[in-house]
Amino acid sequence: MKIETPVAAPARSTDDSAGLPPAFIERLRAILPAAAAHDCLSAMRRRPAPCFRVNTLRCAVAPTVAALGEAGFRPQALSWRDDAFCIADDQRTELTHHALTRDAAIYLQNPASMLPVQLLEPQPTDWILDLAAAPGSKTHQLACAMANEGRISAVEAVRGRFFKLKHNLARLGVTNTRVYLKDGSKVWRSCPEQFDRVLLDAPCSSEGQFNCEQPEKQRYWSEKKIREMSRKQKRLLFSAIQSLKPGGVLVYSTCSFAPEENELVITPLLRRFAGALLVEPITLPCTSSQPGLNCWRDEDIDPQLAHARRIVPDGLMEGFFVCRLRKLASTR
Repeated sequence: MKIETPVAAPARSTDDSAGLPPAFIERLRAILPAAAAHDCLSAMRRRPAPCFRVNTLRCAVAPTVAALGEAGFRPQALSWRDDAFCIADDQRTELTHHALTRDAAIYLQNPASMLPVQLLEPQPTDWILDLAAAPGSKTHQLACAMANEGRISAVEAVRGRFFKLKHNLARLGVTNTRVYLKDGSKVWRSCPEQFDRVLLDAPCSSEGQFNCEQPEKQRYWSEKKIREMSRKQKRLLFSAIQSLKPGGVLVYSTCSFAPEENELVITPLLRRFAGALLVEPITLPCTSSQPGLNCWRDEDIDPQLAHARRIVPDGLMEGFFVCRLRKLASTR
């Protein structure tokens, strides 16, 4: 299954590293094959095409898209989602300020960010834990997939982000979710092995969102930040695993390329809970992805992580890492 040609594919350049931290570029070229690294750096020269999901909790897809067409927009459907569309870059600002966006009939979101929920495969009968939920885009996507049925527990540790999450979910019409101001790394203590599915879209260094048109996105990047994020991610993933029922599914994702935030977060827990966790193969609706690494800077990575995928920016998709885990047995 192939995704559409990007609405506005980035132009290639011989100076594809302009505006990005040199240390990041060096690392990226060590993480990705040469051609993929070149394409990634070229894509980062501009913002990806603007995309959105129709908020099916508030309105139907067809009349909403028709209304956008009548307003002069040219939505192009994504082949792998019935509710997701992209538009031309020159209509980005107009869509951002359009009444349908303000009234929460549509939700602006990059397609790569939609993949973790899609891979989780939420069901209306599930009790789902969204362990690092703010600002709520994936919590809302979960609620849409569940038609506001079942239960979602959305956790956010930062007070300001917690209130933003609550506001966003109420504005979007989410009613099956309870929001908690809580350290996600401690959730497992009060909810051991209770959830059918767990989504951990972990806080990260945000490398996958870097682009030269928005230098503020990479301004605070450093290897020190990667190490800081990795420590936090390991605690959160441990909590996610311990909160998941045996037989349940966990999706771990970041918008970072760094192995320290991805494979090297998951590998120690696969070893600690050997035989209780399985990395499941996944199929993505895009061709711009690479399998997980088998080593990084002399550190071995669990072979199962070849099933994880690192999404390479291509003018439509932002950079992402996704991994789907199945819990085969209790880890208590």
